[in-house]
Amino acid sequence: MTMNKKIMFLLAVLLAAATTTQAGKKKTAAEQPQDPDEMVAYLFTYFNSNAPEDEQICYAISDDGYNYTPLNMGAPVIESDTIALTQCVRDPHILRCEDGKTFYMVVTDMKSSLGWSSNRGMVLLKSTDLINWQHSAINFPTRYTKTWKNVIRVWAPETIYDHKAGKYMVFYSLRTSDPKSYDKIYYQYANKDFTDLEGEPRWLFDAGNATIDGDIVYNEADQLYHLFYKQESGRGIYQAVAKQLTDKWQMLDGNVEQTKESVEGVGVCKAIDGKSWIIMYDCYGNGHYQFCRSEDLKTFKFVQNTETKGKFTPRHGTIIPITRAEKERLLKAFPNYKQPILTGFHADPEVLYSNKTKKYYIYSTTDGRPGWGGWDFSVFSSTNLVDWTDEGKMLDVKSDQVKWASGNAWAPCIIEVPCNRSRLAGLPAELSSHLSPLTSHLYFFYFSANNPKSSRKEIGVAVSDSPTGPFVDSGAPIITDADRPKAARGGQAIDVDVFRDPKTGKYYLYWGNGFMAGAELNDDMLSVKKETITYMTPKGGNLQTWAFREGAYVFYRKGTYYFLWSVDDTGSPNYHVCYGTAKSPLGPITIDEQNYLVIKQKPEDKIYGTAHNSILQIPGKDEWYIVYHRINKNYVNQEPGIHREVCIDRLTFDKQGHIVQVVPTLNGPEPLKARK
Repeated sequence: MTMNKKIMFLLAVLLAAATTTQAGKKKTAAEQPQDPDEMVAYLFTYFNSNAPEDEQICYAISDDGYNYTPLNMGAPVIESDTIALTQCVRDPHILRCEDGKTFYMVVTDMKSSLGWSSNRGMVLLKSTDLINWQHSAINFPTRYTKTWKNVIRVWAPETIYDHKAGKYMVFYSLRTSDPKSYDKIYYQYANKDFTDLEGEPRWLFDAGNATIDGDIVYNEADQLYHLFYKQESGRGIYQAVAKQLTDKWQMLDGNVEQTKESVEGVGVCKAIDGKSWIIMYDCYGNGHYQFCRSEDLKTFKFVQNTETKGKFTPRHGTIIPITRAEKERLLKAFPNYKQPILTGFHADPEVLYSNKTKKYYIYSTTDGRPGWGGWDFSVFSSTNLVDWTDEGKMLDVKSDQVKWASGNAWAPCIIEVPCNRSRLAGLPAELSSHLSPLTSHLYFFYFSANNPKSSRKEIGVAVSDSPTGPFVDSGAPIITDADRPKAARGGQAIDVDVFRDPKTGKYYLYWGNGFMAGAELNDDMLSVKKETITYMTPKGGNLQTWAFREGAYVFYRKGTYYFLWSVDDTGSPNYHVCYGTAKSPLGPITIDEQNYLVIKQKPEDKIYGTAHNSILQIPGKDEWYIVYHRINKNYVNQEPGIHREVCIDRLTFDKQGHIVQVVPTLNGPEPLKARK
């Protein structure tokens, strides 16, 4: 056999082995490809105010159904002057059709500056991607010249599928100029193409006086349709039920809203969990939305008021659950160059640039769960630091992926390491068997979790040949409570950081809560050299200045080792980041009493709890960014430590190498050009 043939034969064997290993391995739930059809978020359609320029359709997105981030920088996603006869629209209602992939939207065709009795019709819209919409405007006086030529209001249309009729019903409040007339809810069926309405308006429901803003949902639990509506005389939101949409509706006692404020524009949506309901209504007099939750559509529990600010001042809208693919498509079509950069609640962000993929990645603690009770980690990718794609859950510590841990998945870090045969050969077989023998890089992911055997937080490590996984746990903690330095008192083995010293090529691990410890990693990256464990807690300081609490992060610039950490408790108004410097990776750390503050909150912009960071250097440039979490402004006074969101800002230095204090921004940096 010639040398070339031997090489080709060896490559074929290696490829076959890799294929066999991957094919024969039973994938865990977190290793499965992310389902693009999984419902993962909510889309909020709304308009912004009574000003003509704001009577347009806007989008906002949420991971939990209660906290929303506007898309497209709060600007309209559909221009009213392209769809409406009045060139203004209000009250958008969005519906996912029975086929699961078509969407209908209906809106009030109205310019409110002309008066509350000035609208004469509605607009029907249809889409298959939530981005491009076909439309048809219907004007009632010209459409129904004999019976409805004196219509003065066609308010708040909505759509629901009538299973008995096998058609889509469009219902709305209607009123004529007749002095005895008042607003009543009427309906018609839409044609097959959703471009027109069949027949003439037919009466559906009224409460005996002005009845507007109807919203209907079907509850499988009681097999009833539930109609929510505003009754003007009662000045609140009420409910009626019926077995069929066109049956006589039975009015129920009691108000739905959980406030004494004036309300309208109720919207009800089945939550992604399939068990609860999200109820929302417009507190139009006070300029905010209120959200409630219900398990049975009989009792309603207040959740929160949504704060309105800047270009996000939502009025009378509705929400629907959307899939992972739809969410990503919307984020790409209507990007937001503003904070937070990730949707939903995430904390303790770790940022990485991958030389293998030429992309940026953020790994985070999954937040929003009581008692910091998250059990999995998420990863997001980007080419410009602004537009981030959710790559899914990349490690679940409650599953069989991590046999030694049970929960409290906190504060991860990751490092990309060039791979060769000797590095692969140095890994245990149970790890190397999951890796491609042809991989150019390995990714070591360090994390803290609760170990039920010791009842302590300990640090583990998982390995992959891809920055998005699947990751395979090493099988045991790399750092336990027994590895704390002798000088350390109290605290936990959490908040791990990993660092490569560019001067020596050696790798180091740092950890601690209430104390800071560091140690050199062994060549396998799966254990530390016990004899190098060092007590590194900076001396001095207090909670008002630079006393070390947790969240250590280390980087190197122009001959100096920078050590960053978080001060005070995660829910404290004093929560902030400080730094010191050293001449070696294991210290000692020196504090400059004139230059130690990295970032702190900015209450005047409602930016709170800016801390627990990581640092990114753009490869080949002296250009730096700080990625950090902050507390969602709606939760500052209620469980502030578990409702955090991820932000990014520029990090700069003065001529002496001091970090210039970062002022947290609302907009974040401009997008980078993708690297090649």
